[in-house]
Amino acid sequence: MSLEIVRTWYPKALTSIDTVNRLLDTIEKEIGLKPKQLMHADSMCCDDVNAIQYPPRALEMLGPFHLGGLNGFPFVGITGMNAFAHHVPEDGAVIIFYAPHIGITKEGTIGEIYRIGQSANSACCGAAKGALGKLIDGKIIEGNVTSLDFQMNTIEQIFLHQKERILKAENQIFEATEVMYEAIDERIAVLVKETNYPCKYVVLVGGIFINGDRDMGSFCQYKRFDCINLETGKSKNMLDKYYED
Repeated sequence: MSLEIVRTWYPKALTSIDTVNRLLDTIEKEIGLKPKQLMHADSMCCDDVNAIQYPPRALEMLGPFHLGGLNGFPFVGITGMNAFAHHVPEDGAVIIFYAPHIGITKEGTIGEIYRIGQSANSACCGAAKGALGKLIDGKIIEGNVTSLDFQMNTIEQIFLHQKERILKAENQIFEATEVMYEAIDERIAVLVKETNYPCKYVVLVGGIFINGDRDMGSFCQYKRFDCINLETGKSKNMLDKYYED
């Protein structure tokens, strides 16, 4: 039932457990690598719910090295990506999973979840909803990025640059999360291009991470699953293989 509710918003979503099982199975089938040969980084929000709902089988990989800050943007930058790159097994691969997150309640309300120990729903992602609220109220100032609230200010600027798209959307928090995914995807591509990896493959997996209420677990819908062969420079799209039954 929980998956059916999530799929009203994300039609190709799977539970986190199924997501990771398919991920690891596809990698083993397509490039012949076992989980222990994969150095795993994630660019996800630092929200505690993501740690609580982290898929256990993902821990069969090495890592994770955390690239993300608020709403999954890779705030560690070039320095963090380079540090992570030097941890990969020489006979293995780098796998980078990146995703903004969003909550969906049992009732199908998007942008909220019912958290452990609380008596009412709370925002998820709180940073995205906060930035959206400021966008709606016209309180985001162009170019205003401060050292005191750098990550939140960065998200605000990302939303401000897509103001019309977000505000005209049928569901604003859904659209803001799509905008956030695109910003993360673009930044990850730049960071990967600027980094040298001492291995043969870099696997890029992008999607939306979906938090359910406290007894629902988590879900994910992939948008990208590419394997880059660093020796040839060619990229292989493995998304269709991932979704094969």
